[in-house]
Amino acid sequence: MDQVARIVLALEAPEVAEEVMHFFDRSGRARVVATAGDDRQLAEAVRQLEPDATVAAPSLLGGRKGTGVVLALDTRESVTSLRTAIRAGAAGYFLWPKERADLLEAAAAAVRRARETATRGTVVAVHGGRGGVGVTFVATHLAAAFARRGSVILIDADPVFGDVAQALGAPTGDDAEPVHTFADAASLGEDLGPDQLRGALWRHASGVDILLPPSPEEAARLGPAELRLVADAAAQSGDAVVVHLPRALSPMTIAGAEIAGRLLEVLTLDVASFRATSRGLEALAPLHLEGRVGLVVNKAARSEVTPGDVLRVFGEPALSVLPHDRAVGSARERGRLSPERGRMARRFDRLAVALTDGEVAEMAS
Repeated sequence: MDQVARIVLALEAPEVAEEVMHFFDRSGRARVVATAGDDRQLAEAVRQLEPDATVAAPSLLGGRKGTGVVLALDTRESVTSLRTAIRAGAAGYFLWPKERADLLEAAAAAVRRARETATRGTVVAVHGGRGGVGVTFVATHLAAAFARRGSVILIDADPVFGDVAQALGAPTGDDAEPVHTFADAASLGEDLGPDQLRGALWRHASGVDILLPPSPEEAARLGPAELRLVADAAAQSGDAVVVHLPRALSPMTIAGAEIAGRLLEVLTLDVASFRATSRGLEALAPLHLEGRVGLVVNKAARSEVTPGDVLRVFGEPALSVLPHDRAVGSARERGRLSPERGRMARRFDRLAVALTDGEVAEMAS
């Protein structure tokens, strides 16, 4: 039997709120654990109770996404109401009492979705709007930091070039030793699960499990559907998943940004990188990634552009500022990571903690 969904209910009309509350409670499939009459009460109830779903009038959502599924409820449909619900990230829009049966189904489904996502690993995508900013460096070192905290799977969503495998000295399809690849895992289609994916991974000495790239010919045939398939299996297999995205805003990049719980945009302290990052974020705006994007400054050194300019230009500070380190280049040439007890590794450890322990929004405010 399905668990009863816990609902926070926020409606301005008390008589309608009472009707909805009794309807949920009588259904045996959902239970109202708190009610709110304004947006401040709603925010506090969601923060304290972490419900499976928030059912609220669009006017009370205030453009903020709450914990769990957000369902908008109104007694009369209007363009303004619909737009407000969309801005708040509502997963559904319902009219009371006409669509109360559909509302109940959506609320009951919220608890099933919560149980499924509770066991899923954190998915972090790493992207850069300009070549040379260090996307591969950030993705591999972040994965190593996650590996020091638990299990992690690193996926190169740009498998034609195989930069991740090269940076970590991983075997390729051209080597004598046969290896499983991204293409092998994706070929299983809907039969791909956590067990099958784990059998296709190659483990680096750092503890990072990597889904290796196939031959360029096979890699060219991989697309967004295959990325979603393997990323879903990876999220069920590890504590964290790091997805290395192509620079170009291709369908593969769009898919990777969509499936990620966090998107890290890597930039350097120069005008060209800032401009490329701005253009990239503008292009990704239709995905509504508000609250999920974080900026990482790489190779920071003394220059006219400073880390403080990140706040001025983008409206929020960098999640992490990685210093310029001459040793990085030589380590990369030998397919090695920076020492795990060094200064650079400590920066990535702090970033990994922030990404997994829910401190990202606080750091960016």
